[in-house]
Amino acid sequence: MIQTDILIIGAGPVGLFTVFEAGLLKLRCHLIDSLGQPGGQLTEIYPKKPIYDIPGYPSVLAGELVDNLMEQIAPFNPGFTLGERAEHIEKVGEKMYQVTTSKGTVHRAPVIMIAGGLGCFEPRKPPIPNITDFEDKGVAYVIRDPEVYRNRRVLLAGGGDSALDWTIFLADVASEVTLVHRRDSFRGALDSVEKVMELAQSGRINLITNAQAVGLAGADHLQSVAIKHKSGEEESVSVDEFIPLFGLAPKLGPIADWGLQIEKNAIKVDTRDYGTGVPGIYAIGDINTYAGKLKLILCGFHEGTIAVQSAFSYIYPDKKLSFKYTTVNGVQGLPKDEEAAATAS
Repeated sequence: MIQTDILIIGAGPVGLFTVFEAGLLKLRCHLIDSLGQPGGQLTEIYPKKPIYDIPGYPSVLAGELVDNLMEQIAPFNPGFTLGERAEHIEKVGEKMYQVTTSKGTVHRAPVIMIAGGLGCFEPRKPPIPNITDFEDKGVAYVIRDPEVYRNRRVLLAGGGDSALDWTIFLADVASEVTLVHRRDSFRGALDSVEKVMELAQSGRINLITNAQAVGLAGADHLQSVAIKHKSGEEESVSVDEFIPLFGLAPKLGPIADWGLQIEKNAIKVDTRDYGTGVPGIYAIGDINTYAGKLKLILCGFHEGTIAVQSAFSYIYPDKKLSFKYTTVNGVQGLPKDEEAAATAS
């Protein structure tokens, strides 16, 4: 059995940073994740994708951000249960929860932080009849290594941040980049939209709006994509690679059965401390919802920070919480005896 102060469900960037904030308050953390390594989607889906909205980093690769977070929390010696999904939760004391994973590993903690990102997910595929015929033969729904597209003709589809960011990045990698979007306006960050427009105006990418991909053709590998315009006209674009980036279809999985308030496949929380309404259980990052919610990593960092402060008061109601700046006090890991206890089973 693994015992800790805070059990974090999800080892993505928000879950990892929460370890740091908890460590500053001398709270031990253990993380559970169904993936085989920390980092969540950043590691599994787009480790080479640049991220532009992390404070202090004009641009940082997703995988590099995970590496930095792991280095940042190393002094606090968190425990990890990886490759296992949190399945069942039960209350086993006045202030104690027990969480059992898909492989039967038992964890106990007074506080649960659900930082499961989008939960269980799979890519949203465009309604192209023969798209599965070209999967791994020119069609991909995520970009794990952009070097695969070096000197290739690439067509991306989508209007969100991922499609915009990868269009910008691949403009310096691929021999030809085309972005197609069914509207003439985009959902992504304004700065990214402006960069894509500048690339299109300078002729470095091809931008097709008010249109969508409707067909694929090729022999052993993808050779062309049929584009249908809003006017009804169709054209064929010669390509080597087609990457539809329409986001992920999230599913909460077993967490949906934990008795929490669910709204639009996310967990409702109180923004005072990102509590779920169940004492000792918090939800932070993309998995939660509230009025004005923004699904950004930096917002998840904030939510985790506030939730940890509340968790300390929940665990130790008689202790005075003294907030201290790391610029004054530095960062110190857990005492050696607590480090050992954090990994005990």
